[in-house]
Amino acid sequence: SANCAAFVGATPDFSDIDPVTYNLCPDSLENTWQDDTKAVVAVAYAGQSANMPRIAEICRSRDAVIIEDACHGTGGGFQHDGSSYKLGAHPWADITTFSFHPVKTLTTGEGGMLVTDNAAYAERARHLRSHGVTRNPDKFETPDSDPSLLSERGSWYYEMTELGYNYRITDLQCALGLSQLKRLEQFIERRREIVSTYNSAFASIPYLQTPATLNSDDSEEVSWHLYTTQIDFEHLGLTRTAYMDRLREHGVGSQVLYIPVHLQPYYRKEFGYGPGKCPNAENYYEKALSLPLFPQMTDDELNHVIDTVTAIHQ
Repeated sequence: SANCAAFVGATPDFSDIDPVTYNLCPDSLENTWQDDTKAVVAVAYAGQSANMPRIAEICRSRDAVIIEDACHGTGGGFQHDGSSYKLGAHPWADITTFSFHPVKTLTTGEGGMLVTDNAAYAERARHLRSHGVTRNPDKFETPDSDPSLLSERGSWYYEMTELGYNYRITDLQCALGLSQLKRLEQFIERRREIVSTYNSAFASIPYLQTPATLNSDDSEEVSWHLYTTQIDFEHLGLTRTAYMDRLREHGVGSQVLYIPVHLQPYYRKEFGYGPGKCPNAENYYEKALSLPLFPQMTDDELNHVIDTVTAIHQ
């Protein structure tokens, strides 16, 4: 998410996460705010929305653009003041992005989408996704008298007015996405069932913390892309590698998602970031372990994961 700033020559900065939801912490955002901040990217980690109303309050009082990175959260939502809102369809973001990567809740094989109610942002996004090329005469920049035209502007004529990208999704990918869209609620409901079963089974297991929501009412709103636990490996007496090996021996896959971006070599070299900048994120990383979560997961497979994890903690 931070790369988008680096790509356009801006300087990415990082605020810390909320230790409960692992999303952007509004208090940290306010405390680390720079006078020249132009935009804030708030990730819906694991499918759970960040506290967008509070983040929007901070950003709009300072004239900053709000980008909601909902790549994990397709179809998900949250509660605010007794009302339900969907990610990408609420008043607290200027742009919301979604990912349709193969492992996401809805896939087109590869691809993504942004949504906005700002006509200028929408027009610019369409322009940039296709090489910065326009066929709209109102957008042409070359004057009629310019000798470079060589001939009249016929129906074939176009202009590349800025450096864009080749980000056009194919019709075949869209057909797959539309087919998946019909089953999106089914996919999400199964993910919620699995998360609920995990949470109940792991509630009393020592040294394992299950994921929590910002508000209790949000548990039935989150689309749950990931099931990420916090495990106290030190007190359990196992390294994370040994723990993952134990799971693998019983046919259970696991993953560590994610390494804090400010600790990556590029951001350390280019911007001077390093350990200590975001202590909550660093503490989260030390204990993070994601367990299997996918709609096609059977009850037998789910129970096998639970039994395996429980046995390790006994």
